[in-house]
Amino acid sequence: MNDVAALLPLVAIVALFWFMVIRPQQRRQKEVLRLQQSIEVGQRVMTSSGIFGTVVSLTDDRARLEIAPGTQIEVVRAAIAKVDEPLQQPDADPRDDA
Repeated sequence: MNDVAALLPLVAIVALFWFMVIRPQQRRQKEVLRLQQSIEVGQRVMTSSGIFGTVVSLTDDRARLEIAPGTQIEVVRAAIAKVDEPLQQPDADPRDDA
């Protein structure tokens, strides 16, 4: 019985490590993978190195981005960190109509 009681703190530490570190990391990896698979031609994206570009073409594991008019680069899909949301246009100020 004493041996089991000695193992309980170790089991508690492993469980805490699992819930605090491993589980959230797995969730983030699934979200990134889902994002990378949902990329479509025409979307503006940001790579993990901070380069912004518009997706011109896609293959299974690569994407071609236009980073400036007439300038394209090829990156692996895994390098795409996020889809850049277009800036929201501010609503027209109703006071301007007066």
